[in-house]
Amino acid sequence: MTPHHTSRSSRSRRGWPGVLGLGVASGVAAALSVLAGRKAVATLKVGQGHPPLHRALDLGAGLMQPKYPLEAMSTYLNGFHMYADEMGRQVEATHFCIHLRHDLHQCVIFDRNAPDARLIGIEYIISEERFRDLPDEEKRLWHSHHYEVKSGLLTAPGIPEIAEHAYFNDLVSTYGKTFHTWQYDRDDFPYGLPQLMMGFTDDGQAHEVLIHGRDRALGLSTPHMRQNRADIPTPTIVPGANPWESGRTVQTSLEEKDFKR
Repeated sequence: MTPHHTSRSSRSRRGWPGVLGLGVASGVAAALSVLAGRKAVATLKVGQGHPPLHRALDLGAGLMQPKYPLEAMSTYLNGFHMYADEMGRQVEATHFCIHLRHDLHQCVIFDRNAPDARLIGIEYIISEERFRDLPDEEKRLWHSHHYEVKSGLLTAPGIPEIAEHAYFNDLVSTYGKTFHTWQYDRDDFPYGLPQLMMGFTDDGQAHEVLIHGRDRALGLSTPHMRQNRADIPTPTIVPGANPWESGRTVQTSLEEKDFKR
């Protein structure tokens, strides 16, 4: 083997980490480019009909500004809520959640998973242990998740079954406090007060037309999810949750008060 050949071979071996690093960097750059492109397309789609200056500002802000709380949202859930004082008013709710602490999730809720979705509310989800420690008056604002999980009404679209099963095995014993700020089942504008919402607790309560519509749109099967979660233990519900089941409930209202300086 000639010295020239040995030197070239050594240079080639030494160059592999660099080549690999360039490949990884190129892959990351390509992924970032795709994400930026998707962000731009989504921003432009929502901005259709806006003045050109507004569209340019929205696009620039979308690509340049860090939005850490949004980037930290790790879970996409789909389910249904009913108004706390009227079971007949039911809406689909698309949640994007952050597991903020071991006993607390916080979610923003939209009417669907789309770039032009309407922001309709918020939900806090806490552990059973945390719920037990709440004052009795506070408990009246919360609903259990046991039936939503066991029935398949609550789902995490796009997650493999084994991972979804493990996730809902933890979520089945949690409690949620939900307020909707946009009554989109009635108005095409966010009129009125935030409304307290509740979850379903038994068969025959949720409208079948809503469930079938959701399943068709997302390619899901609520009966299949129900069967897949049959082995998840049903927790004992802590007294105080789901107050509407007693025939009495609470809802928001305006109160006029003296202004303090």
